[in-house]
Amino acid sequence: MFRTMVESDLDFILACLTEPSVNTTTRERFAAYLDSGSYRREWTWLALDGDEPVGLAVWWGFPDGDKPLALDGLWAAPGVTDPVPMWAGLIRQVPQPTEYHIFTVPSHRDDPAITLRLAAAHEAGLKTLTERFRYEWTSAQPLPERTTRLTFEPATDEAFVDAFEQISVGSLDVATRAGVARIGVHAQALEDVEDYKSMRGPREWWRLAYDESGALVGCALPSANDGGPVVGYVGVVPAQRGHHYADDLLAEITWIIAEASDGGISIRADTDSTNAPMVASFERLGYRRFALRLVAS
Repeated sequence: MFRTMVESDLDFILACLTEPSVNTTTRERFAAYLDSGSYRREWTWLALDGDEPVGLAVWWGFPDGDKPLALDGLWAAPGVTDPVPMWAGLIRQVPQPTEYHIFTVPSHRDDPAITLRLAAAHEAGLKTLTERFRYEWTSAQPLPERTTRLTFEPATDEAFVDAFEQISVGSLDVATRAGVARIGVHAQALEDVEDYKSMRGPREWWRLAYDESGALVGCALPSANDGGPVVGYVGVVPAQRGHHYADDLLAEITWIIAEASDGGISIRADTDSTNAPMVASFERLGYRRFALRLVAS
């Protein structure tokens, strides 16, 4: 039997999340995000054996959002010998589209705690597994050279939707391709813009890039999440690909965030392991690969 969390479950859930785990959710994070609205009682699901809770699924969403977007953690009681069917049942309680994110390092990619959770996600319908490389730039490193061949301008939401639509054509990003297949190019672009607006990074940081002729090159979206500054989005329109313009966009993002900072900063970013041009761009600009994100969707 499955039900959502009630207030009296809080101490039990906090005790579960005290145990060492591959989960993103921790005791401290759960309490803080419950206050901020990124976690909610109606987004936190328990599996019951009779009256006894034996499983837990914690979902994350934007504080101003109306639905959960990503699974942050799964827990099973020690007496559950095979948690996969129970976890799959918990995951099914939340309507798709959703994702399950697991943060790890390459050497732990095949840890049994991870493979069991991914098996549950697969059984519940999250059958596409994407490996995303995680990168970091810190202010201890020199800033990348800022481009002189492009100009960067703020723009309206409508202009960014149009740019996102163009960039989605031939995109190597797995989530973009899946979104386009699910709801179409325009709807996916609208959804992306709204999602990026929900992030903590200032909307006024966003830029469109143009070449010397005034033609659109792409988007540069510096942003931030609960962990700090991030590279929100880098995208080049199809007609401009093949000229390393991603380097120019990434450099501009780095500069915007650095100039807005009062001191030492860390900027983090993810890209699909299969997106070779973006992987190369991060590494050319001094971003260090430090971890791996597994995304079941």
